Amino acid sequence: MRHSAILRSVKIALAFVGLLVGAGFATGAEVIQYFVGFGWIGILGAGLAGVLVALGGAVILQLGSVFLAADHKVVFRSVSHPVMARILDVTVTVTLFAIGFVMLAGAGSTLAQQLGWPTWAGAGLMTALALVTGMLDVEKVSAIISLITPLIILAVVAGFVHVLLTHEGSFTANEALAVQAATPVAPWWLSSVNYFGLVVVMAVSMCLVIGGSITNPREAFAGGLTGGVLYTVLLLLASVLLYLGYAEIGRADVPMLQLFASIAPWLGWTMVVVIYLMIYNTAIGMFYALGRRLTAERPGRYRPVFIGVTLLAFAVSFVGFGDLMNVVYPALGYLGIVLALVLIAWWVLHRRQISAESGLRLRLRALLRLREHPEKTFTAQHAVLLQEAADESVAATAVVTEAVEEEVVQAIEADEPDGDPRRS
Repeated sequence: MRHSAILRSVKIALAFVGLLVGAGFATGAEVIQYFVGFGWIGILGAGLAGVLVALGGAVILQLGSVFLAADHKVVFRSVSHPVMARILDVTVTVTLFAIGFVMLAGAGSTLAQQLGWPTWAGAGLMTALALVTGMLDVEKVSAIISLITPLIILAVVAGFVHVLLTHEGSFTANEALAVQAATPVAPWWLSSVNYFGLVVVMAVSMCLVIGGSITNPREAFAGGLTGGVLYTVLLLLASVLLYLGYAEIGRADVPMLQLFASIAPWLGWTMVVVIYLMIYNTAIGMFYALGRRLTAERPGRYRPVFIGVTLLAFAVSFVGFGDLMNVVYPALGYLGIVLALVLIAWWVLHRRQISAESGLRLRLRALLRLREHPEKTFTAQHAVLLQEAADESVAATAVVTEAVEEEVVQAIEADEPDGDPRRS
């Protein structure tokens, strides 16, 4: 793999990790629910879930690349029956709303735990922020807030090192306390699989779009696999951190916040800001995407629909963060398992076709480089070969040609060496 290809795969990996390390991971609540609540064996469960996420993420990103997906519907329609495609689309839409109201509840619990506010106040503030932002340029605001993601990663690593160095007694000293936590899905291995399904259903739409921006399916797969491995490491670190520090957590709705506050008060105040911003980033992303999805055929209705679904989510959030997570997340996890099985089954059955598509994209790239490079000769025969290659692609002819051409032009401007079409 060329240096530029490695860099592109690394960028994909980092984007994938940034997508997965969201508000649920930051609060620590889902890590307790899915892994730590089973005791030491839950750590193995985190490893199993991480492996599944790495493999599943690589497959989903590659499918996005194969179809050059601009949205998830393109892939759903291509890999399944129209009825199933519709079911999968509805599943993703329901997930946007469900994660949205869980985030509002989490915002309420976060400020209640640190500031002593009533939970409705923290949820109400988050709802107001979401409503205001939804009327503005959401993508720019979200991109800025996403810069907080590295802080969560740094906090988990630093917290892991601190707890490891200061932990007294055996590794399993907190076993009896940890197993008292609520674990809605059991046994531990099924909880791991359910977590994988939850990650899939939450991230599939954006993963397919990220994959769709990569013209080389092999690079998309490599990036997804690398990102999945990095996420597995983070998930294991977070699980061990919360397991070893469980005595300090008690029954807190936001375990990560409680743990860091127990280390030092100033860390608690720092983490409350970071976690709240992560929740904000996730919440606005969910409601914005939901509003756009529900008004896809009538864009002019976006604002009233966005306001309506956000206020409805605020009402649902009164059920409470812990209760919502114990019910909503497992349900979404099972839906995600079905979705993952559909995508992975198509991927397995069409491996040769995907491999051929990867080779085809390289041939297209080389031919388009001949056409676009001012110092190279592009003949009539090359034009015929280019048209034939574009017509053979799994993606739409115009879409694949335009996508690869854009990449080639950027490469020429950067003076990147490329392959000779005669080698393909």
